[in-house]
Amino acid sequence: MMEPTPDASEWFPEEKCKAKKTWLQQTCCRILRRGPVPQHVAFIMDGNRRFARKLSVERAEGHLKGFDKLAETLQWCLDLGITEVTVYAFSIENFKRSKEEVDGLMELAKQKFKRLLEEKELIEKHEVCVRILGDLTMLPVELQQVVAEVVHISRNNTKAVLNVCFAYTARHEIANATKELAEGVQLGLLRPSDISEELLEQCLYTNQSRDPDLLVRTSGEVRLSDFLLWQSSYTVLSFVEVLWPEFSIWHLFSAVLHYQMNHHAVQAEKERSLTERREQVQQSDFQCTMTELGNMCNGIDETNSVQQKVAQYRQDREARIDRFLTHLNNKRLQFFANLLPAES
Repeated sequence: MMEPTPDASEWFPEEKCKAKKTWLQQTCCRILRRGPVPQHVAFIMDGNRRFARKLSVERAEGHLKGFDKLAETLQWCLDLGITEVTVYAFSIENFKRSKEEVDGLMELAKQKFKRLLEEKELIEKHEVCVRILGDLTMLPVELQQVVAEVVHISRNNTKAVLNVCFAYTARHEIANATKELAEGVQLGLLRPSDISEELLEQCLYTNQSRDPDLLVRTSGEVRLSDFLLWQSSYTVLSFVEVLWPEFSIWHLFSAVLHYQMNHHAVQAEKERSLTERREQVQQSDFQCTMTELGNMCNGIDETNSVQQKVAQYRQDREARIDRFLTHLNNKRLQFFANLLPAES
């Protein structure tokens, strides 16, 4: 195998993209960067198999072309100032496909992540943090080990983030989050009254990321297919009638422009929702405090005393949540640590 060079990079085709970009494309990129640029973009990369049928080639070739398009698209995103990208690489539902196709996809993923390890210098150069989101226990052990190494070597990078959803569905993610919360209550780290929308969000696989600002789906399908359902409540959606391997920089420009046209309305609604959520938590703290006071033999009448009790309850709740989230984070870190080779 040839040693990776910047020009031959599979994951960071920077020079190739620069050479292909026309003056008009560069100008459009500069214009779009002057408006509100989505900081987090999610992609449902749909259409690889249909692309293969269209060209009368093997499905594996369609998936390979799909990976090439992903690498190219990541570079376009960096050029636009998009700092986080989440891609739907493999759904849990995809395990229902033929064994030959599933095995082929697992082998392709293993090869590409191994190549990413070989391009470690470029990961450091671009300061990209790679995260794998999903139920990794469903994957072959060798693939688990490779992705764990990728996550480990890039964990401290902060300039850009690539989230790869593998063995993932949103319903599975939400169900897993509720199990984590139930375990927290069972272990005595949480009270049932501590559970809120915000806390559930912090139990999702995406707890280190902001919600996507823009979600793009290719192939002409107009559904989310169990992808980031919780996180997409206030996400601008763009459905593109082109197969993923045929996705172009112009399609990305169009999606970003669509986001910019809807940015202010969506942000206003999102702020309203966040305000309501904070008010709900405050109301819950007050009700829980009054319930505790009502169970005490000697109640208190002083308004200031009630306010002090509510403030103390909030402080105690936040401390419980911090302990629980530390426990959860340590558990997830340990899962990856157990997959790493001894020298890591």
